[in-house]
Amino acid sequence: MGNYDFDKVIDRTGTHAVKLEALKRLYGRTDLLPLWVADMDFETPSFITEALRQRLEHSLFGYTEMPDNYWPVVADWIESHHNWKVEQEWLTYIPGIVKGIGMVVNFFVKEDEKVIIQPPVYHPFRLTPQGNGRQVVYNPLREEADGTYSMDFDNLEAVTDEKCRVLLLSNPHNPGGIVWNRETLVRLADFCYKHHILVVSDEIHCDMALWGNKHIPFASVSAEAAACSITFGAPSKTFNIAGVVSSYAIVPNEEIRRPFYRWLEANELNEPTLFAPIATLAAFSQGEAWRQEMLHYIEGNIRLVMEFCMVHVPQIKPLCPQASFLVWLDCRKLGLNHEQLVNLFVDRAHLALNDGEMFGPGGEGFMRMNVASPRSVIRQALEQLAEAVRTLQV
Repeated sequence: MGNYDFDKVIDRTGTHAVKLEALKRLYGRTDLLPLWVADMDFETPSFITEALRQRLEHSLFGYTEMPDNYWPVVADWIESHHNWKVEQEWLTYIPGIVKGIGMVVNFFVKEDEKVIIQPPVYHPFRLTPQGNGRQVVYNPLREEADGTYSMDFDNLEAVTDEKCRVLLLSNPHNPGGIVWNRETLVRLADFCYKHHILVVSDEIHCDMALWGNKHIPFASVSAEAAACSITFGAPSKTFNIAGVVSSYAIVPNEEIRRPFYRWLEANELNEPTLFAPIATLAAFSQGEAWRQEMLHYIEGNIRLVMEFCMVHVPQIKPLCPQASFLVWLDCRKLGLNHEQLVNLFVDRAHLALNDGEMFGPGGEGFMRMNVASPRSVIRQALEQLAEAVRTLQV
């Protein structure tokens, strides 16, 4: 028995939680179990809440300076957990990782230049460059016989031209839960360095490796990787503080870092909100025991999904993630088109998941399930899904 209660069901109504408030707009109904937005339905750990509460007791919320120990604590966490020694001058605050992608696109990519993504992948990788008027180039991941994915370097060579300026890397991968191995990252770094392509590595799920897997920071694998990359990270997924917005960037190469950070500073985009440093310091200085218990609980939820589907819904094959609380469900054996698949989950099973087409080419026939909820909720969702699939066969 652990010290934290992940079985506790938290009522989030009245808190303006996106996963509840947006149901009607996105799914057309509100009577759904929300297993879509990538935040957790576990209580934010008490040591973070207490740190914020102590600050709230001083009822004056004016301009503040970054605490002196902030970047040393962040750097120590990265080194101790990922064996990557990060110099403090490499680090800066950013107001969110998707916002950071938008900043990189606007700063480094001209309007007639291109951004490479590797779908199926987190949908803002496509939407953010496109929304900023940049062309997106697809290098789809290659699906292997066992349902896992690998990078297609032959196709990457074929689709890359002199207009390609940035490649967006999801590391660990969302939605597939892949922990990219060193060989793959080194090969990607060599390619991008050779072609003068800046790699933006979104590593927000880096502290959520499962089953003994180890996350490898992209910039740590070689001198070439460090020279051609910007890394984004945050404690927000791991410690369930997405609403606090406590993201950071890491840029080892001074020639990239100096102009980019100067632009961030000029626009005051590198200044955190009052509560972001407080929450981050509490998470990274007191959070290891909570993190370990949370990951163990998530593994139990994933195991439940895998075993339940095998027995009760064999037409749906979950890909067991190596990291994160997101499970990629292969629903292609149901034989449904996109509209029918969405109807099955939403109108028959009364579940809100992210449909696979959202993640681009290769996502057709898949659904992404967030299993970071109390086990009773996950079990209820699976039972509703099994009953909905049974109705298809009547």
